[in-house]
Amino acid sequence: MAGESTSEVRAPRVPPRWFVRTAWSVHRRLYDLSGGRFGLRRPRSDRWGMMRLTTSGRRTCLEHSVIVAYIEDGPNLVTLAMNGWAEGDPSWWRNLRVHPDATVNLVDGERLVRARAAHGHERERLWAAWRQTEHDVDAHAALRSTETPVVVLEPRYEPDRPA
Repeated sequence: MAGESTSEVRAPRVPPRWFVRTAWSVHRRLYDLSGGRFGLRRPRSDRWGMMRLTTSGRRTCLEHSVIVAYIEDGPNLVTLAMNGWAEGDPSWWRNLRVHPDATVNLVDGERLVRARAAHGHERERLWAAWRQTEHDVDAHAALRSTETPVVVLEPRYEPDRPA
């Protein structure tokens, strides 16, 4: 898979699916109960950050929020549509492909974004950046039969809303 190492990688330990889904629920609940004070963090050079991503449902247009890991690339936020390293794309990425405009909550506040997939050299560069903060990213990606989408969230501005 382009941008993902083809060298031999050890199989990572991935918790059972029920555990992953429970952890996601607890994380979202902690964020909600704390009024957004807990559950988010800024990325650093040696670790990814956590943001709350709110998308519009592809069929219902209802808002759906998830907490995902991200790194920064200039003004852009970059995440991986990995579905907990399970097969298939996560719902939030399927939603963004239909309705690319979304909102993210960061430690610093809310930001309007527009999503797109990275391709080619950009994808390879961003995958390498992820590798700097998540050393097992190649091993985790090897668990999937399809390439893990690298999602770029670019800032967007609405004229009647402050930036």
